[in-house]
Amino acid sequence: MLDVQKIAAFLVEQRRKLGMTQADVASKLNVSYQAVSKWENGALPNVEILAELAQLFHVTADEILAGRKKETEPLSYSRAGVDVAYTDAIKKEIAAYLQTEDPRVLNGLGPFASLYDLDFPEIKDPVLVLKTEGPGSKQKLAMQYGYSESICHDMINHLVNDIAVMGAKPLAVLDCIVCSSAEKETIKILLKGISQACKENECSLVGGETSIQPQVVEKGTYILSSSIAGIVSRRHVIDGHAIQPGDLILGVASNGLHTNGYSLVRMLLEKMPQIKFEKIHGETFLEQIMKPHTAYYKAIKQIASNPAVHGMAHITGGGMEANLSRIIPKGLQAKIDLGKWKVLPLFRFIKEAGNIEEQEMLATFNCGIGLAVVVEKTSAQWIKARISEFFDCCEIGTIQEGTPKVSFYHHIAW
Repeated sequence: MLDVQKIAAFLVEQRRKLGMTQADVASKLNVSYQAVSKWENGALPNVEILAELAQLFHVTADEILAGRKKETEPLSYSRAGVDVAYTDAIKKEIAAYLQTEDPRVLNGLGPFASLYDLDFPEIKDPVLVLKTEGPGSKQKLAMQYGYSESICHDMINHLVNDIAVMGAKPLAVLDCIVCSSAEKETIKILLKGISQACKENECSLVGGETSIQPQVVEKGTYILSSSIAGIVSRRHVIDGHAIQPGDLILGVASNGLHTNGYSLVRMLLEKMPQIKFEKIHGETFLEQIMKPHTAYYKAIKQIASNPAVHGMAHITGGGMEANLSRIIPKGLQAKIDLGKWKVLPLFRFIKEAGNIEEQEMLATFNCGIGLAVVVEKTSAQWIKARISEFFDCCEIGTIQEGTPKVSFYHHIAW
């Protein structure tokens, strides 16, 4: 629909730019003074005169009907939403977060790719262990409630845990941040969090990518992901092949949801927004659910080279059953005693608030155990003692012949 008031204002503006009066316009177009006055008060020029009027004002008929001139500024990357000079300035400021004392990192910010020295004479038959990870829908809550640095620890801790359970030592991380516009302070906070989390896990942030996609990503949204390279001797790879009947299963405590189950939690928050302020053991529900994913590497590295460790499972999406079954050999069964679990109050709160059945809780959350370690029975106490130097650890099950790969008995003491 045509905006006649906008058209009228445009005609007045163009006439005045040319230094013409209404009478001048009337004379040149051979129309009455009153006709010009009507156009400038909201009456539309007739079709026959529109082209002549456009020619007189050095515009097009379409521009008159739109009430504005078309953009004449040439297209540029910055007009499309990507300011290259600004992003280059950001890169210079984040260079500090890529500094490392690791002599294996051969270059820094600037080259097209990162160089890493892979000479490991102390490791016989070295195998690279590679993984990519993102913090999932938890990052939406993190950006919404001011946990942007914390979510970076979630991402890196999850990433390192996934390769550590295979016996690997983490080496180098590459990150990727996708956003609609690069806000300098936000990018710096994210890179600071990623860099610090890498250092805490004894690896290096060696490079990455900040991808600005204004036509793809909603404004204010940041999508994080990262990739890691780790290394392990082929003979020390832990993949579950050594698991045998009689082995014991140790459960290592989580500190909360870690990075899984947040789609359900966000649904709960939408239905009951007030619960984010309810207290659970002195902390609000929001504070509880935003605790960073537990980093298990310092405990895992104490036991990983011990041949009595037959398998490890990082308990993430899908819970104990989905993750532990990934390492159980065919024909064997992990029999888990739910009565031995020490469930965190947070999970009890979620179960009651959402009226969620135990089976659904176990399939969605870690429910208090973030790491399962399958060990030879004769070494179980020693391994448990090493893990307990860092985290609560208890025996939760045994390995026996049978199917399915994971079965539960008893119930969690909610």
